[in-house]
Amino acid sequence: MVLIRHFAAATILMAAASAFAQSTSGATVVVPATGEVVRANDLAIATFGIEEQDQDKAAAASRVNRKMAEGMAILRAADPQASLKTQGYYTYPVYAEQPRPLSGMPAQKPVTVGWRVGQYVQLKTLNLAALPKTAAAAQAVLSLNSVNFGLSPATLKKVDDERIAATYANLKERIASIAAAMGRTPADAVLDTVDLEATGNYAVQVTGSRVQYAARAVASAAPEVAEPSFEPGETTLQMKVVGKVRFK
Repeated sequence: MVLIRHFAAATILMAAASAFAQSTSGATVVVPATGEVVRANDLAIATFGIEEQDQDKAAAASRVNRKMAEGMAILRAADPQASLKTQGYYTYPVYAEQPRPLSGMPAQKPVTVGWRVGQYVQLKTLNLAALPKTAAAAQAVLSLNSVNFGLSPATLKKVDDERIAATYANLKERIASIAAAMGRTPADAVLDTVDLEATGNYAVQVTGSRVQYAARAVASAAPEVAEPSFEPGETTLQMKVVGKVRFK
């Protein structure tokens, strides 16, 4: 009697599973998937700056221009393959501190007591091994403002195929899992649509490394600077996709 009851229960379960599988015929399922590829960073973007302050605007500007030219020459000599781009030239007046006006009295007109002049230059290089030495050499004249690490365009192009393959593989795995949960086989699933735009995140997402330094003006006779320490780290490239699956 026990065997008969077990057999009957198994038969009922099989019938229910068969009925459930038949009920999913023609069903459409939207399946999100993701993929990512991790690569060691091979590109560094460093920003150097110089700032001078003087009562004479021309004198401050002259020192900035001279030191920037000297700093760029150092960068070119230390890393001939690097690309340089100047940016962010600025000139601001420096005002004297004014006492708070008495109640009902008009505020005094600001009095210019000096000028602050500065400029930045960006260095982009693939020579990460020489970057500490290059930065230290430039810091004898310029200040190091920031360092960002990432992947070069050539590397991004090489890993793009892997990123797409990883995302599509994850989509197939999820479709197989959904099919099993529905009592179907992956062969029953027909992939109607692969939508790279439905999530709004179809563009490459890059998470890189960043080392930030505060900008500081350097003295005109700066001593030799010890080499800074950098860790380029790695970048994760992600991709998202949405597949529309129809079950036979």
